[in-house]
Amino acid sequence: MREGMFKSILGAALAIGLVASSLIPGAAFAADKVVKVGNLLPLSGPSASVGLQGKQAREMAVEEINAAGGIKSLGGAKMELLFADTKSDPNVGVTETERFINTEKVHVITGAWNSSVTYPTTAVAERYGVPYLVEVSVRDTITERGFKYVFRIAAKDSWWTRDQFAFLKDMEKEFGVKLATVAFVYENGDWGTGFAAQWKKLAEQAGLKVVLDEPYPSTATDLTPVVNKIRRANPDILLLTSNAADAILLTNSLAEYKVRPKAIIGSGGGHADPTFISGTGQNARFVFDIVEWETDVNKPGAKETNEKYKKLFGYNMTGEAVDAYVAMYALADALERAASTDPKKLRDAMAATKLSKGPASIIAYDSIEFDESGQNKNAALSIVQINDLGKGLERVTVWPKAARRAGYTPVFPMPQK
Repeated sequence: MREGMFKSILGAALAIGLVASSLIPGAAFAADKVVKVGNLLPLSGPSASVGLQGKQAREMAVEEINAAGGIKSLGGAKMELLFADTKSDPNVGVTETERFINTEKVHVITGAWNSSVTYPTTAVAERYGVPYLVEVSVRDTITERGFKYVFRIAAKDSWWTRDQFAFLKDMEKEFGVKLATVAFVYENGDWGTGFAAQWKKLAEQAGLKVVLDEPYPSTATDLTPVVNKIRRANPDILLLTSNAADAILLTNSLAEYKVRPKAIIGSGGGHADPTFISGTGQNARFVFDIVEWETDVNKPGAKETNEKYKKLFGYNMTGEAVDAYVAMYALADALERAASTDPKKLRDAMAATKLSKGPASIIAYDSIEFDESGQNKNAALSIVQINDLGKGLERVTVWPKAARRAGYTPVFPMPQK
């Protein structure tokens, strides 16, 4: 009898405890206290260096978030990062997305750097109703399919190309230099071909004659034929999209064959990679690059965050690394407001994001705020020039003019000797 009474009392106590826990925000989640974040990244293959930077930036951010108490509305739940190597292969990316969702049971996905991988993997996540935060892939149509679970922090490629041409127009006006011809040279994936399609439209609008339109495989080990085509075309402007290895190879080959257009402009990616300057040395001098972020940006906390990253990993943050870093804080912010890992609630919280404070504010633009398509409507870009100001080669912000590093005058056009 006493045993039966004890079991009744224990059962009642447990029932009361369960009811009480259901009234406490996050208490139901406190059993495992983990938010699983699946990250699709190119950790091998031609884009491995940027994939590694994205991985490192995510790890640094999540370590900070977890050390600060995790997601408080979820009972202090910690963010757990899971990584999958896409190898820059769309088929691998789709397979890993399915695994993340069906086997690993992730609550949210980020990635995948390569637009050719991000495009199909976001479609998989949308089909399953799993939130997907794109930190940097730029293909316009990623956020132009009416999806509700896909969000992008970075500017889309039409904004990148738009600002490359706006920069050139401003340089013509500032320095009184006429630009008449342009060459397009680009890796032949979705990223490069997407940029090239936009360049063609903008060149026509600007009255520029296209003298070369040349795709190439980023895995190429000899780009001499491409460089010879550039030399024969003799453009005023050379626009490039390249991964790290091919950006280095192209730059060194251009220098070797003494090909010097009035302006060479990269599109982030390989030209923004930390290995680019070390791999090219003085051959990279005077090259321009378009980026979302640079180390000399005047934003609270940017310098300190970069110094921490550099101390940990040995080089400065790139725009891609910054996007990955702030993406983790954007996720943490959405999880905090959702107080749930329910896909619909998390999706709604992400859609309502307006983040302009804290560690996420190191970005160059005002805030992260998504429009109805899931695109961050405040994403903005700047142009840097690689130059040696007496302390070795560095990237110097030059455009927009209002953001130009104090006391610096861009070298334009590129010296011809």
